[in-house]
Amino acid sequence: MYPTDLNESQLELLQTYLIKPLPDKAERGRPTKQEFRREVNAILYVVKTGCQWRMLPKEFPPWQSVYGYFRRWRLDGTWDRVMHALREQARSQSGRNADPTVAIVDSRSVKTASKGGSAVSMRAKRSKGVNSTLR
Repeated sequence: MYPTDLNESQLELLQTYLIKPLPDKAERGRPTKQEFRREVNAILYVVKTGCQWRMLPKEFPPWQSVYGYFRRWRLDGTWDRVMHALREQARSQSGRNADPTVAIVDSRSVKTASKGGSAVSMRAKRSKGVNSTLR
């Protein structure tokens, strides 16, 4: 068991957003072999620890299937919907407006591209090899 593993209430909450109803029998592919909880726990482990997908511990499902779920949910906007819903729920529970009205942007985390960017503010570096041959 890892600190990133979901408890029962967290799992129940996420299942409403991540598990979709099955399509018609004609549209179904091969049935999944993994259980939902293990897949999501593996995704949360990678996101929290920053490890590479291929370096997932053996207790988790194969990294290819975990990454496949993560990628599919990222591309179809599922993660964005989950984060939006969880943020609204947390704000409502704390007695705040469900939608934030103010955002703070830190200038150290925002990249700019105004008139040369960092190239303008940096001094040109001189080669050490050139200086040593001139002496």
